[in-house]
Amino acid sequence: MYPMRRCRWPSALARLLFNAAGPLLALLTSAWAQGASPEAVFGAKGVVASRSPIASEVGAAVLRRGGNAVDAAVATGFALAVTHPSAGNLGGGGFMVIRMVDGTLAANDHREKAPAAAFREMFQDEQGNVIDGLSTASHLAVGVPGSVDGLLSALEKYGTLERREVIEPAVRLAREGFPLPHDTARSLAGRQAAFARHLASAAVFAKGDGAPYGPAETFRQPDLAASLERVLRHGRAGFYAGETADLIVAEMQRGGGLITHADLATYRSVWREPIRGTYRGHDIISMPPPSSGGALLVQMLNMLEAYDIGAMGFGSAAAMHHVIEAERRAYADRAEHLGDADFHPVPVAQLIDKAYARRRFSDFNPQRASRSVAVGAGAVPPPESPDTTHVSVIDKDGNAVAFTTTLNLAYGSKIVAAGTGILLNNEMDDFSAKDNTPNAFGLVGGDANAIEPGKRMLSSMTPTLVVKDGGILLVTGSPGGSTIITTVLQVVMNLIDHGMDLSDAVGRPRFHHQWQPDRVIYEPLGFSPDTLAILKTWDHQQLVPWPFGRGIGDANSVFRGADGFYGMSDPRNAGGAVGVDRLDVRQPQGGGS
Repeated sequence: MYPMRRCRWPSALARLLFNAAGPLLALLTSAWAQGASPEAVFGAKGVVASRSPIASEVGAAVLRRGGNAVDAAVATGFALAVTHPSAGNLGGGGFMVIRMVDGTLAANDHREKAPAAAFREMFQDEQGNVIDGLSTASHLAVGVPGSVDGLLSALEKYGTLERREVIEPAVRLAREGFPLPHDTARSLAGRQAAFARHLASAAVFAKGDGAPYGPAETFRQPDLAASLERVLRHGRAGFYAGETADLIVAEMQRGGGLITHADLATYRSVWREPIRGTYRGHDIISMPPPSSGGALLVQMLNMLEAYDIGAMGFGSAAAMHHVIEAERRAYADRAEHLGDADFHPVPVAQLIDKAYARRRFSDFNPQRASRSVAVGAGAVPPPESPDTTHVSVIDKDGNAVAFTTTLNLAYGSKIVAAGTGILLNNEMDDFSAKDNTPNAFGLVGGDANAIEPGKRMLSSMTPTLVVKDGGILLVTGSPGGSTIITTVLQVVMNLIDHGMDLSDAVGRPRFHHQWQPDRVIYEPLGFSPDTLAILKTWDHQQLVPWPFGRGIGDANSVFRGADGFYGMSDPRNAGGAVGVDRLDVRQPQGGGS
């Protein structure tokens, strides 16, 4: 049903760009145009895909020892706090969607919360203007962390191994160190000025002489090892009470932050009912609010289900136009309706209803773009950075976990709580600091996502499972701030509509639209100039090449085929997918047996 075939583009596109822009551009283009996505890793007994090959190997080793997918996801999550510090974390939060082989579904919400002393106007000056940087680069930016409670709660409820077995690898990596990958070394070097503003941060992320760590140098984090050891020994009390909590609160007090011992002691992750939808005979299972991802994903798929997207062809103007217009309407609804359902009545059932989607898309014009200013939110009765990270796991029995975790911006607030080695998040920026004022990713909101004590901020994280004929088919998710939801949408559609194998479903070029601002962002070299020209004639006035680094998203995904399991670490970043039966550990690119 899902042939592992490759999606190839006409070589004429490569020739056109070669003639227009020279040999180097043509070389880069032809890698996409000739279907040259890296191959997925194969594992006969399961697979783990994450941003870090070392963390993925930690998870795969857990599966080899007999642990299940939840055990592996939790172990990978703790390891990412060591090996991928820009997004892996103990001082942030995330979401986990679980499907056990017996059909049990669960969603763990360990999103950060606003401290009890937070208030709606806390990032505004006396004139009501938002103070630049206060919600992203100060101690006030830090929400109450949820990662430790969420990971431990998942392990206790659905795991099979003891806490020590899944945390000990992370403790060892932090204590003994590991060779710093080139991309991580480059990332740390580029942020030395921000780290230098905080003595504890500089002490972790620079050497004793103040120089940044170089590629392949051993990177040790003894304070983080001690913090992990306390969690290993004492569980949640090893983070939310005792020495670690004392050190976090002391850091808050030094810098004018709001988190108290009471905020930490009372934090609990929440088990929620996943969002459920269907698309062309497949069950879509994703994260509910305070994630906006699951609701928007299902809503957009509902809008598009009536159209033969596959017949339009991948990368065609028609297919892109349909998706852009669905995105425009869904993101308008996000701004109006989505927030923490514990504080605001989010109309989830209506938003994911197929009849609502038909009404919402009833004014769609197949050859004319709508204007965002005219769309508005539907009448029914702010987000992670590219340095969020995602883990996908399937074990030999078919248990599956989609887990997305974040500090918000890269390295969060850039503040390490002195003595802990723990980077603190800047998730308070994901609230609406002021009605209809964009956050760091251009997303706007109002009352539904306003700051309130104890409230969880709205998220775009979209950990997602796709089920077919009663069995898990795909586990996916991504970082990318506001682009997370559209990245997951395109991976799912590539698999289902365009019949791609996992390598191409993850590796093919992407585009993004989010209602406001009224523009479409696309990966350079990924789409034909003819396609872009047609979209302009259909009044898509702002087509903007993606301006940041490697590309849109980092969709580390796993797929269950007839012959075994496939894992794909997004080729936009370093490989990190590991098959369970793989024995050669800590290689820079994923490989399988």
